[in-house]
Amino acid sequence: MRESLLAVARKSLFVGGGLCLPLVLSASPALAHPVAVPPQATLQTSRTIEHWGSYTGGDQGDRTLRPKAMNLPGPIAQIATSNSTEYALLTNGTLYAWGLGTNGQLGDGNDRDSFGAPVQVRFPFGVRIASIPTDVMPFDTALAVDTQGNVWGWGLNQNGELCLGNTRSYSTPQRLPFSRVTAVAGAGAHALYDSNGFVYACGSGRDGELGDGGQSSSTRPVRVQNLAGGSVSTLVASYANSGALLNNGAYFDWGYDGAGQLGNGTVNQPADVPVQVPLPGAVAQVALGGSLFSNGQTIVMLTDGNLFAWGNDSAYQLGNGQTGTFPSPIRIEPPNGVSYVALATGGNTSYGISDTGEVWAWGAGGQGQIGNGTTHGAKLPVPVAGGAAQISATAGDVAISLQGGGSQP
Repeated sequence: MRESLLAVARKSLFVGGGLCLPLVLSASPALAHPVAVPPQATLQTSRTIEHWGSYTGGDQGDRTLRPKAMNLPGPIAQIATSNSTEYALLTNGTLYAWGLGTNGQLGDGNDRDSFGAPVQVRFPFGVRIASIPTDVMPFDTALAVDTQGNVWGWGLNQNGELCLGNTRSYSTPQRLPFSRVTAVAGAGAHALYDSNGFVYACGSGRDGELGDGGQSSSTRPVRVQNLAGGSVSTLVASYANSGALLNNGAYFDWGYDGAGQLGNGTVNQPADVPVQVPLPGAVAQVALGGSLFSNGQTIVMLTDGNLFAWGNDSAYQLGNGQTGTFPSPIRIEPPNGVSYVALATGGNTSYGISDTGEVWAWGAGGQGQIGNGTTHGAKLPVPVAGGAAQISATAGDVAISLQGGGSQP
């Protein structure tokens, strides 16, 4: 009998808001530094994504209240979202984008939108992409890591989050000043890079989200402090927050704390260096959300499958059926009979993929991001799609890749 999705997931790495299967290293002798190529296609080789919600700033009828299918030119390895644009990495190492393109974030050399069809991101000849950050991309800006361990960026770059020493926009990918990159994340106006065993940050630092001990912005890389020499497995980011999951299961976060986003029991006490979140066990997966100072939340899955959440709960996005501020982790439960294997959270809406591939959503719904055909929110998780393999959400939009089919429940 085929192994269940839950059984596979429990043996796997979780990255951001999407599910990644066990890492596979390239054996090509041509690579100076072989890096992990996302092998999600070993679970699913669908060419189809479904997406819903609204691209921030979209004014051309881009809001979608139910999951809407879009086909890609080949099997999908990984998906990612930003506030304005969505991305699909194919198993052949090519990357496609759709959504808003006004700041070059489609990466095709133009500044035109493309809502109805994906366009190929234009990398230099011979560059093959290995991974994209599923949790998530900076505002109108995109990131990707190639098979050599180099990281590429393009789009708005409004606060210098591409670490190139400037704030100019780029309509095609530019190689960034890092090597041996193993994890990246970005949101709002900052970005994080794990390079050569250290974490660096660029962009806005007004709430300490760069993690370098200050609140200054930087268009050049600054080193994140206080990670205790731990090896990072996952980086995550939201509007003014950052997080790092270590290989030993410890989770650290830093930045804004207006509604207890740090999870350490404080409110309105931002941290400009990482602080460890007190949790009752090792973390297997983390999803960090928030698109404005009026939201911001974190949901984690421990290695034993238990779920905890903290931060802003003004729109029921923590999944506990309540509203309020929760500055320390609280235990949350999925619906009866449901086991989540992947998590994501956007502006103030959260999502889980069950072991049967069903997508559940809860929280705000004003932009259609619940996906149930309305603009109403959901106090508790509701089913909105089926057949999902991966998920990514940012601000008011969400995308899933399918297991070779997929359908709404």
